[in-house]
Amino acid sequence: MTEQQDEPQHTNDHIAPAPRISVQAFCASVATATTARAAADDRRLAKAHLSVHMGGIAAAIDAYHKAPTPNVIMLETEPDTDLLAALDELATVCDPGTRVVVLGAPGETAPYRELVRRGVNDYVVGPVKVLDVVRSICGLFSSSEAVSVGRLIAVAGAKGGVGASTIAHNVAWTIARDLGLDSVVVDLDLAFGTAGLDYNQDPVQGIANAVFSPERPDSAFMERLLAKCGDHLSLLAAPATLDQVYDFGAEAFDAIFDTMRMTMSCIVLDVPHQWTAWTKRVLVGADDILIVAEPDLANMRNTKNMMNLLKAARPNDRPPLYCLNQVGMSKRPEIEVKDFAKTIESQPIATIPFDCRLFGEAANNGQMIAEVCARHRTTKTFLQIAQRLTGRPDLAEARESFLSPILKKLQPRRSDGRRAAG
Repeated sequence: MTEQQDEPQHTNDHIAPAPRISVQAFCASVATATTARAAADDRRLAKAHLSVHMGGIAAAIDAYHKAPTPNVIMLETEPDTDLLAALDELATVCDPGTRVVVLGAPGETAPYRELVRRGVNDYVVGPVKVLDVVRSICGLFSSSEAVSVGRLIAVAGAKGGVGASTIAHNVAWTIARDLGLDSVVVDLDLAFGTAGLDYNQDPVQGIANAVFSPERPDSAFMERLLAKCGDHLSLLAAPATLDQVYDFGAEAFDAIFDTMRMTMSCIVLDVPHQWTAWTKRVLVGADDILIVAEPDLANMRNTKNMMNLLKAARPNDRPPLYCLNQVGMSKRPEIEVKDFAKTIESQPIATIPFDCRLFGEAANNGQMIAEVCARHRTTKTFLQIAQRLTGRPDLAEARESFLSPILKKLQPRRSDGRRAAG
């Protein structure tokens, strides 16, 4: 048993986080104001300062007669208001460079072209939801080179020794090789990390150099710390030494991740099994989360607890995903997959069978599973996990789908006028 098909596939709705900006929303209705305040708590707006005011465009014009404008202004339209005239008046008190988002009513008649001419950067048709506000604000900056757009994928074990690191490394390798995304693996287990061993690398620099650097790391500095593992895959390795203790504050890795988002399409975080302020922040702040568990009672309890906490902390994100690893170990009592899923209240995205010979050979040789046995079903499972986490189809399948209409036309016709089978 590999990929579970009971759960619907999610769309690739990746929203890059906003930078440190100020946003002021002027709402005309209590419902929109409540939505905007809820959006302020979204993880992607953690660095932004979003304040909510009532009164709509009229209140904004009055406020900016006396105060400078923020980076972003959100304006909710009101019935029977001449929106274009109001925007013209706002322009007389608005500072250069301020971005404007209009939250329009469902029956709004102002032509979009006229809104653009007046400097409106985005227009959202109401009634607005929390994600509409988040997406609009973040979207204003996602095209800028100075803003991070890479996807953070955090992989963590529900319990120690469940193989989360092995899965993280194989999935990252698959994302880079089969999906063609520029990716980096960040080994966050500084004392006992295994990414260097799994990729057969022994870099002299890595994550420790970045996290202990007294200066904020920039792209050039981070590039020097990376070990190349393939055409599209790099490694930010852990020192895996016990020369010092690795106690970090909650925000210790924020600057590193922000910098890596600017240059990498996908950052796979190998998160160690521990519960500290920084590991919690890493998981809550990731774009997608994969929890790796074995089919036993402790893993089931821990998975349930982690899922519940992360769902509550990320109400506007898709729920964390989980997979079951080392399933079917000889003579070991296990919880059935259906019973495990019933407790978690969702299906695992994959179940990976126990195969000590395959995984042991790969680990001892510093290879990925696909390098040891390209046709093994676990190799396909890693591809399915990679596709699910990134929202990307297999490139081979995509090319086949793209070319199929052309190939169909090129097929010779049979005597009865129908196309011959391919």
